[in-house]
Amino acid sequence: MFTFDFVENKEKLLAYWKLLYPDVSNRLLTDFLKSVEFLHSAEISDKTDVTWYKDAVVYSLYVDLFNEDLPGLTNKLEYLEDLGVTCLWLLPVLDSPMRDAGFDIRDYLDIRPELVPEAFPAFLEEAHRRNIRVIFDIAINHTSDQHPWFREAVKSTSNPYRQYYIWSKDTTLYQKARIIFKGIETSNWEACGEEYYFHRFFSFQPDLNYHNPEVLFSMCRNLLYWQHMGVDGFRADAIPYLWKEENTDCENLTNTHVAVKFFRALLDHVKPGTLLLAEACQKPAEVVSYLGEGDECHAAYHFPLMPRIFKSIAMQSGKPIEETLSENFTPTIPENCQWFTFLRCHDELSLELVYVSEEERKYIHDQYCHQPLWNFRMGEGISARLSELMERDPRKILLACSIILTLPGTPVIYYGDEFGKTNDEAYYHEMITMTGKDDTRFLVRGRINWSQVGEALSNPSSLENQVYGKLRKMLRTRSLYKVFGRGKISFREMKGTSGGSLLAFRREYGDQKLIIIHNMTSQPISLDLRPEILSGREILDHDNVKTIEAYGFRWIEI
Repeated sequence: MFTFDFVENKEKLLAYWKLLYPDVSNRLLTDFLKSVEFLHSAEISDKTDVTWYKDAVVYSLYVDLFNEDLPGLTNKLEYLEDLGVTCLWLLPVLDSPMRDAGFDIRDYLDIRPELVPEAFPAFLEEAHRRNIRVIFDIAINHTSDQHPWFREAVKSTSNPYRQYYIWSKDTTLYQKARIIFKGIETSNWEACGEEYYFHRFFSFQPDLNYHNPEVLFSMCRNLLYWQHMGVDGFRADAIPYLWKEENTDCENLTNTHVAVKFFRALLDHVKPGTLLLAEACQKPAEVVSYLGEGDECHAAYHFPLMPRIFKSIAMQSGKPIEETLSENFTPTIPENCQWFTFLRCHDELSLELVYVSEEERKYIHDQYCHQPLWNFRMGEGISARLSELMERDPRKILLACSIILTLPGTPVIYYGDEFGKTNDEAYYHEMITMTGKDDTRFLVRGRINWSQVGEALSNPSSLENQVYGKLRKMLRTRSLYKVFGRGKISFREMKGTSGGSLLAFRREYGDQKLIIIHNMTSQPISLDLRPEILSGREILDHDNVKTIEAYGFRWIEI
């Protein structure tokens, strides 16, 4: 057994407190820590892997859209385990009026009633029995306007909960803060009575006021509650926007990082290894800052890599991927931290100009926005499923999956992508009626009809069958090699090829050494391989190593 030093954690928390609230008594912090001391776990087994997230294959899903409710999800755990999934990321499950797919939280301490919240403990137990970890979304920047805090806040200006949010008599504050939902919202301020409240996302999602220490404590209690229930980690939604200051863009401010360090120190104190995942749609240098020195978030999404995978496939060249992962573009991260790789920001193919250039954005949009309906945020995103983006070509779908499974990081599979699920226009129109917002991301959600999927998977010529069988093989093979989640990467030029037509690299960790080769082109390529590669073992069981088919790939152990 080994012990995590409570005194050291307490000193960290006090230091962060003084940075956030220099004019507030330390007694307030002391009283808060005493109130949560009963949760403290002083010892954990020395066999506990606190970096489990490095070896995970993550599968993200909306519980109701995947299979109705938590009992339905529990019934599908065998399917997910067989697929090769080792971590479930539950997209918003907390109580919500569902105007923003659950990111508008009404109650942080309860699950939506239609998901059958009383089934959550049994679901967690069964997932853990199958060695599947569970993380879920928690929006820490804002609430629903139906949250009890906000309902109290609007009663009077003297109500204590008024200070949980940001109010102004006019809309002149925070003018440098960009409007994130361009084309949907026109302002970051919403009128309410004689004042306005501040919001960065939808107008029904008022931002929290972290200048008030009670907001920090309340959010800590929310995290600790679910950690105590057995949840393995949290995706911290909208993390760059927590702290606001006038005359700034209200993004990535110093005290935002201090607040996140506070959350991390508290979670580590109670149960080390509880994942804190940063959802920061920023450039790599900014994203890396949310990892701190290994003392902030454990992991972050590599947002710039995702669109450049699509760019590479459209260009039939691996060069954009190589350039993105070069040291000049992607900074080194702390040893205990990890990138999460994915093929969409769980909904749209995001093209925010904070991590792609205007030229890149236009090129990718032109190549992949095959229908005007898919346009999101005035060109800064494409609302389409992976199979739709790839024009339902199983070769391109599997090529993209192979890339995220073999590059450094932890891969995320979006529900339904494993069998080529397509856009759901009926669900999109249903949600417009419900929410009153024309949010094209609803195209990318939609329900799974498991009886239809079963029929399709039994047909060898179907898109579903072609994608599912090969992706399942890749996921299960990947789980046998720690090199994918932990190893170094070095890109290689293959003899006889140029211009990035082959995306080839070596992965190495301990005694595991692999050569990965992707044909980025629409034509087969003959390979002039070195003897060490020819004598290696193709671990996906492809028969021909010397010739690689159009959009094909090889994983070779040497």
